[in-house]
Amino acid sequence: MRYLFAALVAASLLTASAVAAGEADVLDAEIIKSGADRYRVSVTVRHADEGWDHYADQWRVLAPDGTVLGTRTLHHPHENEQPFTRSLGGVEIPPRITEVTIEARDSVHGRGGKTVTVAVPR
Repeated sequence: MRYLFAALVAASLLTASAVAAGEADVLDAEIIKSGADRYRVSVTVRHADEGWDHYADQWRVLAPDGTVLGTRTLHHPHENEQPFTRSLGGVEIPPRITEVTIEARDSVHGRGGKTVTVAVPR
């Protein structure tokens, strides 16, 4: 019985730790035109990264209809760099699209944190 109780406590602590970090939030985004319908997108993300088991692992650029226009994979945790900004070049945004939404993802919760919508400079 004591071992079962200890196992339940340990599981609860692990779950609480995963929840404590919360979802990845996009704080800001900047879009700079780099060519014909091509853009460099810089995104600032905040997440309470806890190491390799729970960290912000991606952000992406979405058209208003939800089409993914670009994805930046984050290959490692940023525990000591919060918030952090990373860029993605060569994102093709068709002329008909006047604004995009940026969303982030973390390795435990997936998507669901704060997003930012930004006007596309023409």
